[in-house]
Amino acid sequence: MNRQSKRQKPLIVRHNRRPDPAPLQPGPQSAAADKPVEREPRADVAAPDVRTTARPRSQSQPEGEARPTSDVELATLRAQLQERTADLQRVKAEYDNYRKRVRRDRLAVGEIAVANVLAGLLPVLDAIDRARDHGAVKGGFRRVVDILETQLTALGLESFGRSGDSFDPAVHDALSHTRTGQVDRPVCTTVHRPGYRVGNHLLRPAQVSVAAPFAEPRDESTAGPGAQEE
Repeated sequence: MNRQSKRQKPLIVRHNRRPDPAPLQPGPQSAAADKPVEREPRADVAAPDVRTTARPRSQSQPEGEARPTSDVELATLRAQLQERTADLQRVKAEYDNYRKRVRRDRLAVGEIAVANVLAGLLPVLDAIDRARDHGAVKGGFRRVVDILETQLTALGLESFGRSGDSFDPAVHDALSHTRTGQVDRPVCTTVHRPGYRVGNHLLRPAQVSVAAPFAEPRDESTAGPGAQEE
């Protein structure tokens, strides 16, 4: 035990803290130096009159308030507003016309496409009509024919050309022409091949035989004064 106590060194604690210095108290000279010096007003400089320079708060203009607009500026603004309104109305009218024109063209293109497809099916319908005339449309084939005609009608396909219809050279193709006293106008007597149309598109005219009334006899009273009988 004694040997160990001799070998151990004594523990020494040191610190670097310094004692606070004594507060410095100003003397009588420093207090006099800190005191502000009062200067006497000069006689040649007049003090501003607060009553004349101060502006009442009620008469002061706010910072965000705009100046009053004159009559000329107001008339100019109104003219510009009318011009802009007219431009906007014109642009809107042009857009409406463009939208209507696009819609009309789209419908026309659709009708032309349908008409081209149906025009290719007309020979099939002619074969069905010939088979119907010979009594071959029956059984399962009759069912197919009915479905086909129903679908074509739903697409807008319309057949025309009936016996007794008034003859119209725009939609009828006359294969023969006869005169008879039993009619008072040109009519279709026999339909050799029906016509078809889709809406306003004529796919093909109807081939018919036409009967017309006799020509009216010439009225001599309507002849000119220079006309003489030979």
